[in-house]
Amino acid sequence: MRRMWLGRGVGWLVALILVSVPAMAQVGFDRPGGDYASFPTRSGDPAQCSARCERDQRCRAWAFSYPMTESANAVCWLKSRVPPRLASTCCASGVRGTGVIEPRGGVIEFGVDRFGGDYRQVEVPADPSGKGCQLACEGEVGCRAWTYVRPGYVGASAVCYLKNHITRPAHKPCCISGVVR
Repeated sequence: MRRMWLGRGVGWLVALILVSVPAMAQVGFDRPGGDYASFPTRSGDPAQCSARCERDQRCRAWAFSYPMTESANAVCWLKSRVPPRLASTCCASGVRGTGVIEPRGGVIEFGVDRFGGDYRQVEVPADPSGKGCQLACEGEVGCRAWTYVRPGYVGASAVCYLKNHITRPAHKPCCISGVVR
């Protein structure tokens, strides 16, 4: 009898944890199709789109496109089904009730800002992979790390910050960073 109660208690605890975990971004992926609603977001944070999906009973998945210019807003798309995800650096997407899944490996850190240590700021073309900023840093002997800020966060254009020392990473949807040396 005690085992049965213990088993039910553990089951309830697991269910409570799963319900309280918000859906967050799978950075670098889009889920085209299945849209039933869309809305602009001023914050440019995929977590706002994730939270909206969690509160809407019809929502099964969502996709978020980052702003491409200062005057444009990011857009959240709510989906009535779970379309297959497609690699796309313009976007973040998620399935209702899932955790954060960000690209790992290599030197590129999606959704990461390495604030401070800047010795130079460079305007670069909009590039959802941040590769242009990485190459700018690799081309300078004194550059140890970099942060690419997507268009619409600090101005109409994308901005690349070159750093002469490595700073602590912080999770921010505006940015893509990396350490070179």
